[in-house]
Amino acid sequence: MANPDMTHVYVGAARSGPGKRGGILRRAVGEDCWEPLTKGLPDVTDVQVITVHPTNPDVVYLGTHGGLYRSTDRGERWERLGLPDDAAQVWAITVHPRDARIIYAGTSPVGVSRSDDDGESWRVLPNAAQPERLKMSFACRVMRIAADPAQPDELYATLEVGGVMRSLDGGEHWDDCCASLLELAERPHLRSRIQSGSETEGMLDGHALCVSAARPGTVFLAVRMGLFQSADRGTSWRDMQVGRFSPLTYARDVRVSPHDDRVLYACLSPAARSEDGSLYRSQDLGETWTRVDRGIKAESTMMAVALHPRDPRQIHCVSRAGQVFSTHDGGATWAEHRLPEDVKDVYAVACG
Repeated sequence: MANPDMTHVYVGAARSGPGKRGGILRRAVGEDCWEPLTKGLPDVTDVQVITVHPTNPDVVYLGTHGGLYRSTDRGERWERLGLPDDAAQVWAITVHPRDARIIYAGTSPVGVSRSDDDGESWRVLPNAAQPERLKMSFACRVMRIAADPAQPDELYATLEVGGVMRSLDGGEHWDDCCASLLELAERPHLRSRIQSGSETEGMLDGHALCVSAARPGTVFLAVRMGLFQSADRGTSWRDMQVGRFSPLTYARDVRVSPHDDRVLYACLSPAARSEDGSLYRSQDLGETWTRVDRGIKAESTMMAVALHPRDPRQIHCVSRAGQVFSTHDGGATWAEHRLPEDVKDVYAVACG
C-alpha cells in the first residue's frame, strides 16, 4: 500500500518490441525500486500520458492505447473510465485549473472529450479536429491540452502531426491555429519531411504546449523544429530561437513551473529517436534558456519533465530508453534511477 504522505514518481511506457513491456511504474521518492502497477489494467498496456490530480495526489489518471483509466489510491488499483469512443487511444489528460471536477481527454482518432463530474461521465466536444493536411504512417493524435490559467475556458491543443487548434469557450467551438505555422514552414531552416509528402511536416509535428498566468493569451509550443510562441491566442507564431542557447532543438515537452509563472522547462534532443537529450529552464518566459540537467548523460531523447506541485526544488525528467533523472535541490545535483531493462520506450513522467 502506498504511503499517502510520500511523494511518488510515475513513469509510463509502450512496448518497443518483442520481450519488452509497457505499462506504468511507480517509485517512492527516497527509494530506488520501481514497482509495476497492474491491478485493474490489461495484461498489455501501452501508456502515453500520466496526470496526477493537482490537489489530491491519491488520484492519478492514465492515458493508454486501450482507453482512459483512473486510480484513487496512487496506482494501487485502476478502473477504466468510459469515453464516448470506447476504442479511442488517450494521449492527453488535463484537469481544469479552477474546477478540478472538469477534465479534458485528447485522443486518437483526433478528438477531445470533456467530463464535468470527476470522470464519471464524458461527452465528445464538437468540431475538435483539424484539417487533414498530411498523411503519416500513424493516426493523428491530440498530444497536449492546455488551459489559460487567467481565462480557463480558453483551451489550446497540439496534434501530432496536425499543428494547433484553439477553443475560446471551454471546448464548444474550435479554431485552426496553423496559418502562421505553415508560413514559418516556408523558411529553409524550418522545413522537415520524414514520412509525408510535405516539408511543412516538422512545423505541424506538435508535442506539447502550455500557457502561463504571467502572460495570459500567450502560448508556448514544442514541435519538431523547436520552441515557438504566440502572443495573440494562437493567431500568429514566432520562433523563440532556442538554438541560440542549445545545440539540440527537437522539442518534446514544455511546461510552466507551478511555483513561478515566469519559469518554463523544456525537453530538447536531436530527434525523436536519438542518443542524446537535455532539460532546459527559462526564468524569463522563454527569452533566455539555461541547461539545468548538468552532470547527467541522457542516452536517448529526453521525452518529458514533471514538476512537483508543492516542492519547487523537485524536478523529474525521463529519457526514451528508460533513464529517469531526479533533483531535489532545483538542479544543483541529480540522481539517475534507471527503469528495468525491458522498459525501453518511455513517453510520460508525473509526480505527486
